[in-house]
Amino acid sequence: MKLKVGDYAGVGCIVDSCLHCSACDDDLEQYCEHGPTLTYNGMECDGVTPTFGGYSDQIVVKEHFVVKVPETLDLKGAAPLLCAGITTYSPLRHWKVGAGDKVGVIGLGGLGHMGVKFAKALGAHVVMITTSPEKGRDAARLGADEVLVSRDAEAMARHAGSFDFLLNTIPVGHDVNPYLALLKRDATMCLVGALEELTPAVNGVNLIIGRKSIAGSAIGGMEETQEMIDFCAEHGIVSDVEIVSIQEVNEAWERLAKNDVKYRFVIDMSSLKAAA
Repeated sequence: MKLKVGDYAGVGCIVDSCLHCSACDDDLEQYCEHGPTLTYNGMECDGVTPTFGGYSDQIVVKEHFVVKVPETLDLKGAAPLLCAGITTYSPLRHWKVGAGDKVGVIGLGGLGHMGVKFAKALGAHVVMITTSPEKGRDAARLGADEVLVSRDAEAMARHAGSFDFLLNTIPVGHDVNPYLALLKRDATMCLVGALEELTPAVNGVNLIIGRKSIAGSAIGGMEETQEMIDFCAEHGIVSDVEIVSIQEVNEAWERLAKNDVKYRFVIDMSSLKAAA
């Protein structure tokens, strides 16, 4: 058993999978060929029982889908690691980001701020790429070595062809063509935020010239999620959070729609009792 009574247990975005397909055999349960069971708004493997997520006093989960959270991590800041954290950690590890690499993190939000922290801890030279110059100071605080304002055509031209990897965290459809110009030959831009059509269309020449790639990545499997949590404990990494009560959840939702959070809301579940 990997957990004992008294340990802190973390439950992320998935709570089950088939455990016998090729993806599951490769410890990539998030890509289960039969579909992983999401922790919230999903269905159990019986196809009948809905999953209700973590808005509760208790949750029963198979031990395989639980990670051990080290005592040294602040629990409030550790909670988003199981979503935003692993979403950004997984592609950085898959594309073997490390010392000597120049990495661009596109977008400074819940995902982007974790991408900056991880890329820096992995030894990369980190460039925060944003449309908002005012985010530069916060990007530096998070560990960025440089800030590149994507609306500055001259600055974009100076950085053209210089990035080993781009982590694109923008959560909506957008024009990726200007960012492709930043990549070195054979380099990759990975999307982790946009779950909709990219507009305008990708210009094929931006991929063909330089043999560049666009890829996507979801969360990580359970083995990698545990690796990520342990990495965070070793490097003192947590998410920047704002604590809200369950009574404030509607206000928090409205603020989230306005991007008015740095950088993740965490609900104080003890406030559920006050709401009862």
